[in-house]
Amino acid sequence: MASPKYPKIAQLRTVEKLQQHLSQLQISLPCDPDLLSASEESPLGQSIKIGSYTAGNRWCIHPMEGWDANRDGSPTHLTIRRWERFGQSGAKLIWGGEAAAVQPRGRANPNQTLAMTENESGLRTLLESLVNAHRAQGDSTDDLVVGLQLTHSGRFCKPNDHKKWESRIAYHHPLLDPKFGIDPQDDSMVLSDDDLEQLIDDYVAAARLAQRIGFQFVDVKACHGYLLHELLSARIRPGRFGGDLAGRSLVLRTAIERIRHECPGLAIGVRLSLFDALPYQPGEEVGVPMPWKKGESYEFGFGVNPNDPSQIDLSEPKQLVQLLIDAGVDTVNYTCGSPYYNPHIQRPAIFPPSDGYRPPEDPLVGVARQIHATAEMKAAFPSLPVVGSGYTYLQEFLPLVGQAVVRDNWVDIVGLGRMVLSHPTLPRDTLAGQAPSRKLICRTFSDCTTAPRNGIVSGCYPLDELYKGMPEREKLLQFKQDQ
Repeated sequence: MASPKYPKIAQLRTVEKLQQHLSQLQISLPCDPDLLSASEESPLGQSIKIGSYTAGNRWCIHPMEGWDANRDGSPTHLTIRRWERFGQSGAKLIWGGEAAAVQPRGRANPNQTLAMTENESGLRTLLESLVNAHRAQGDSTDDLVVGLQLTHSGRFCKPNDHKKWESRIAYHHPLLDPKFGIDPQDDSMVLSDDDLEQLIDDYVAAARLAQRIGFQFVDVKACHGYLLHELLSARIRPGRFGGDLAGRSLVLRTAIERIRHECPGLAIGVRLSLFDALPYQPGEEVGVPMPWKKGESYEFGFGVNPNDPSQIDLSEPKQLVQLLIDAGVDTVNYTCGSPYYNPHIQRPAIFPPSDGYRPPEDPLVGVARQIHATAEMKAAFPSLPVVGSGYTYLQEFLPLVGQAVVRDNWVDIVGLGRMVLSHPTLPRDTLAGQAPSRKLICRTFSDCTTAPRNGIVSGCYPLDELYKGMPEREKLLQFKQDQ
């Protein structure tokens, strides 16, 4: 699948050329001309409080699912290696490390890590591997803050077979049901109120487990179309877990309140899809939104204008964040959309994953959209520590933009996802005043997404020497050739 001819970041070369291109796109992003080291008082080198803990710098590693745990949820050597590289990165905030399911049925794939007592030794191994790798670099662990992301995949559950959806949904969605083969008349997969009450119990049990193992915080995940994010748009769901925002956020808030009460000292974060968009589908040339009747209110998104779902509306997200603060949240990690139905919104890239579509906009537009929305939320809640997302597509300019947005108080902490798979030492290098290594920069080929979409473990097959030498790489290349 070819990509439209958007200028490649690597061809821009200078900050001046980047700014010229941004001007042509009619968007703006702050970008420093020079990189400062920690010794030069880089904004990225400053410490920050997360609950009762202190993270030693402003770099964060996002959680990433590798589809590479054992079927019982325990880590394989690939899972352990990924966590070791997180520890070696130099980042002082590790946001969850991995999405760990709180129920076996809630897994996004059959090889997802579990946040259950049966996997206590596996989670302990992951945490110890990360901390030991951090210490082996000569770094203190006194200012290293590591969490565990707790999740239920909801509509996107595949607990037994990577090819078979076993969806557990909050409500029937008029566009997502047909997109993912769900019978709108089949209520057997709609979670009952009792199911959601049990789920709250499981989140709390998982948090107790994480605290016992030694994680300093948990993330009650509410993003990317997974269950707790889907509940935020469950306006048509009857009963106490639907309807108004108080009902739609009740599972999330109750889990947080109980964790605060039952796990004293454990910090709590929420990774939140701040805004959504209509689901997309491949068009003749680029992805296009699924059709929605003009003038008909769209009640199935969160953070979008119901009268025009192509437009962001942050009024409800602001109400929600205040509710989360009241419930006891210590930090929020803002992202958006879903990799399953609008990946260009959530994960700007010039090359789409195999189940995606050609991007309908220059990916820099998507980067700017996330950064500006996060800045608006930061201004609304200035005392709440905030992590931002969507930076990888900036490539060479990532540290310069990150340095600028932290200095300008648009965000507190810069989060990295795919970039760390190819360039795990980027945070450490930039704090030493070193520019990113061009040969390690993620160019958003999306192989790390295409692979798991086709039952292959996730990793950076183009740039990571380990994955380049694996037999799975040949399978991936063959699959892409056949497309």
